[in-house]
Amino acid sequence: MIKEPIIATTMLFALIALGEIISIYTRARVPMLLTAMLGYLFLSWLGVFPPKILEYSTVPALGAVLIGPLILHMGTIMPLHVLKSQWKAVIISLSGLVGATILILGIVTPIFGFPTAASGLGPVAGGVIALLITNEKLAALGMSALIVVPSLVQALQGVIGMPLASHFMNQYVKKDYIHRLRNAPDDLRALADDTYAHSKISILNNNTIRLFIVFVFAAIGVWLSKVTGIHFTIYCLLFGVLLLNTKVLPQNTLEKANALNFILIATIFVVIGSMGGVKPEDVMKNILPVICILGLGALGIMLGGFVASKLLKWPIHKGMPVALTALFGFPGDYILCQEVARSHGQTEEEVESIMNELVTPMLIGGFVTVTISSVIIANVVMDLI
Repeated sequence: MIKEPIIATTMLFALIALGEIISIYTRARVPMLLTAMLGYLFLSWLGVFPPKILEYSTVPALGAVLIGPLILHMGTIMPLHVLKSQWKAVIISLSGLVGATILILGIVTPIFGFPTAASGLGPVAGGVIALLITNEKLAALGMSALIVVPSLVQALQGVIGMPLASHFMNQYVKKDYIHRLRNAPDDLRALADDTYAHSKISILNNNTIRLFIVFVFAAIGVWLSKVTGIHFTIYCLLFGVLLLNTKVLPQNTLEKANALNFILIATIFVVIGSMGGVKPEDVMKNILPVICILGLGALGIMLGGFVASKLLKWPIHKGMPVALTALFGFPGDYILCQEVARSHGQTEEEVESIMNELVTPMLIGGFVTVTISSVIIANVVMDLI
């Protein structure tokens, strides 16, 4: 019966719905994505979910197709004048990676050896691409036995990163931003700039046409990735920014087209599926090096983020989650922003203002670490083995 796509999809969707309920009642202290990922892992171990439940559902295949359009949508959140002010987020996220690199290579190497430390560093910096690079290098060096270490780090890093980032974001909004928001309404409550709301060309205000444009440019991004070797997410993000600032698409395009929630949920199916290859025996056998790599990585990221935030005079609780995006990246960063905004905003205007305050630095931090820096780190460090 589980082989029926609608039944398999409903079972997986139940995890997301449960995570959403827990997130609401804990005021985003327990992120929805964390509940969904751990729930999928444990139910798979217990045999409640068959190994091919994602294949039976078919939604993950759709979710994989929708990643490009969703990232392009993220670009439409960011007007150029906002992007120009986010250079501090780039420095903070890079500082976090420097801290993680120093601690992991400095402490894990003497205990477990340089190959183990190096194999875990790329995935800690974030990104499936870094994991693939690491695994390919290990296989080429005849160290296939170590492949389970980066795989476990990649699968479990969000378990540490998301609760930490959620905590710091909640503290920032609760102790700082919400007070400034309510005491300076004219300044901070402003909604999305009307300049980006509608196009002067009437046909571009049609939701179907907007969605078509999003998919066309996402497809171009994937094609360019095949030609240039640059990850398609970079192209999609740039296209989103370009289409927003040339007024081809409105700000928050998918939300205005009433398509965001479905696309986001379909993408979450892909994310929770990343836990599918983790087996109990793999966890037990490699638990010590993985715990050390994850613990030291998280500590190094927070130390680097703390120091950079202090030097740049950014609120600590705002800078730390930006650095921590290395541990989970997209779409976790966007979902956490949604959850925190929803838990603290009392009106739609407050929710949108909080979301706008959090989402741009978080997305930029995630792209700097997960999409770009992690690939560089994985290539450089693995070449040293």
